[in-house]
Amino acid sequence: MMSQATVIFRACVEAIRNNELIEREGPNDKEFHFQNWFKRRLINSGLHFDSPGRNSYPDFRLVKFTEGYELKGLAYPGRNVDYDCNSQVPCGEHNGRDVYYVFGRYPAKPDGNTYPVLDLVICHGSFLNADNEYTHKNKSFRGLGSFGDILVRDRKMYVAPTPFALAQGTAHHRTLIVPANTPVDGDFVKVGDLVRCEVDQIVAAYSFDLRKNEISTELVPNPQAGREHHFAAYRMKGESETPVSLVERSREMFEAGLTVADDEEE
Repeated sequence: MMSQATVIFRACVEAIRNNELIEREGPNDKEFHFQNWFKRRLINSGLHFDSPGRNSYPDFRLVKFTEGYELKGLAYPGRNVDYDCNSQVPCGEHNGRDVYYVFGRYPAKPDGNTYPVLDLVICHGSFLNADNEYTHKNKSFRGLGSFGDILVRDRKMYVAPTPFALAQGTAHHRTLIVPANTPVDGDFVKVGDLVRCEVDQIVAAYSFDLRKNEISTELVPNPQAGREHHFAAYRMKGESETPVSLVERSREMFEAGLTVADDEEE
């Protein structure tokens, strides 16, 4: 069965072409304006969905289809190489649903409360992280301090690369990235084949030395080392066919704190 991501992506592209703008309630609306724009696309597509509410994952869950959509609005120019995951590691499946991530960029300093979506990537969560087994939990212990009654909360936060950093050719365009075996109709044009390969070692544990303020990680062999995950990048007919390809050495660049060029030509 064809993923509803193709339906939703088509609705988003048509809205951008028709100059349907993001509308924020005011300068203090820094979170929900892009979500509200996307919500209107779901409504216009005739899809029934649940909006679980603040701090729930994913942001939108389709009712008749086992799919969920997590929204990530990014100001441009601004931070586009990575994003905060708000205590949830990106993944391609959650509670039996396929999870898609919707990255939309909009002007960092708009001259009003309405402004356009500059570019868009909808990608399957497995493009960001192929591991669906990790379960996020916050833990705590009491005993810190001179009197042994201070609680320490291990509240994990995650930072993951955006598809704008992972895949060259996505900036300033509208791109759908899905597993290679995802069926699409004739309105879509393939603009890239992307292969992500699992690393040899993965982090299994970490510890923090309170005396030195140092964190250390424990690496173990990845049982899926070398496994390839194949994806396809698409655009709608009539859109630019600028090719999409993986950024070489992207992991090393992120670890070094470097940025990826963000001014590709149209």
